[in-house]
Amino acid sequence: MNISGEMLLGNCAVKGSGSPTYAQNPATGEKLEPAYLSGTKDDVQTACELADKAFDAYRNIPLEERATFLETVATEILVLGDILVQRAVAESGLPQARIEGERGRTMGQLKLFASVVRSGNWLDARIDPAMPDRTPLPRSDLRLRHIPLGPVAVFGASNFPLAFSVAGGDTASALAAGCPVIVKAHPAHPGTSELVGKAIISAADKCHMPEGVFSLIFDSGHDLGAELVANPAIKAVGFTGSRAGGLALMNIAAERREPIPVYAEMSSINPVFLLPNALRERASALAASFVASLTMGAGQFCTNPGLVVGPAGDDLSDFMNNTRAALSESQAQTMLTANIHNSYNNSIGELLTNRAVSEVATGLESTEPNRCQATLFSTTAAQFLTDDSLGNEVFGASALIIQCDSIDEFIKVAEHLEGQLTATMQLNDDDLDLATRLLPVLERKAGRILCNGYPTGVEVCHAMVHGGPFPATSDSRTTSVGSAAILRFLRAVCYQDLPAPLLPVELQTENSLGLTRLLDGTYQT
Repeated sequence: MNISGEMLLGNCAVKGSGSPTYAQNPATGEKLEPAYLSGTKDDVQTACELADKAFDAYRNIPLEERATFLETVATEILVLGDILVQRAVAESGLPQARIEGERGRTMGQLKLFASVVRSGNWLDARIDPAMPDRTPLPRSDLRLRHIPLGPVAVFGASNFPLAFSVAGGDTASALAAGCPVIVKAHPAHPGTSELVGKAIISAADKCHMPEGVFSLIFDSGHDLGAELVANPAIKAVGFTGSRAGGLALMNIAAERREPIPVYAEMSSINPVFLLPNALRERASALAASFVASLTMGAGQFCTNPGLVVGPAGDDLSDFMNNTRAALSESQAQTMLTANIHNSYNNSIGELLTNRAVSEVATGLESTEPNRCQATLFSTTAAQFLTDDSLGNEVFGASALIIQCDSIDEFIKVAEHLEGQLTATMQLNDDDLDLATRLLPVLERKAGRILCNGYPTGVEVCHAMVHGGPFPATSDSRTTSVGSAAILRFLRAVCYQDLPAPLLPVELQTENSLGLTRLLDGTYQT
């Protein structure tokens, strides 16, 4: 399959007519062909009209056919072979092994949601049979199922050119729910996006999906993204990126004549709490594993551990000394784009000029383009609690250590935090009393709570939560990873006293699909 610089409007591959953009290899600065011409408002309108027209046909396709479509998308991505891997490496600066792993994760997500579709549990089918003889009032026949919201706009992410982009988790869960998807490709990896988009279209063709179930648009700025979110055909938005970007989309969605949900993952510093006894016994080991997590992928993960909280004293000093030794040997790594690299350096510059902050350690320097030099800072709990800027996310391999003079300060720091994707406790058995006190606070602050690990690495499974209170995400009730992500794109419908021929197959009395259903208050298959 060739890269041609084309958008995908339903089944049609078309060239844009707006301003051109080029991908750039962040490791070398090389401009990558071809040019990608921005789409127009008319292109957005065409994609939305196709998605709107496809919606009823797609959502009513039998579950087995929808599941097969998702699996076929995974197969078509694999069929792309080396051209996809090589292009993604060139556009992101990420190593080949990382891209191959991310391709596997992308395929795994699609297959997971295929199994979810087949199970039918997400329909949450419920039947309360009529009770005509009930006194003093009879009860109607009431039946409930969940249906998809409608066409979904998905914004590709910069830090995962495959797993959080064109065929990533937002797209997979929306398609699984029965929603057509329009993706706005991230400008940093348009070639990767085009290849994956064509794989989806190929799968849709092979599985006889209605035209408009998927479209892909390119934009040299932000205008088309805003146009897409504002279009009346769009009923929900999936976004992974900056807080500013997420808030902008939320504002557009809220100002529509029909406001719609924006599921935005935006900002998290993922605090790690070093409890006293674990710190005393494992300072060296904790430091080594912390540096490994901090520097993974140049720190360009939304779950990167950007804050460390510990009790001031010799044990924390030991941790810092070990961290300094490990970090001083870490190689500078390529960041995803020149803009991300510049933003990282600006954030580091702000910390270096903050009188409340001390520099603890830095990684090795590099003269190559767009390299991230890992950096570690420290401050006191008193300073952290009075300077809100110290809680800002630094996207890259940087972290801030908070030194607490008492357990009360330890808890105050936790209470002071904004919403997070993750919160981690490093503990041993002698720390359980403090952990018991800390846990309720962390439950209010984070979507995932870890013990004796680090948050980088998000398992794609049924129990995963990749979400959290604002500003980690725009809706703390949801997750963007794991099978529960399908729930974002569904709503409940109750059917009262419908004649049997009109009932959806999921709610018909004979239960031909073999679903687990709540029948008069009891789950039955």
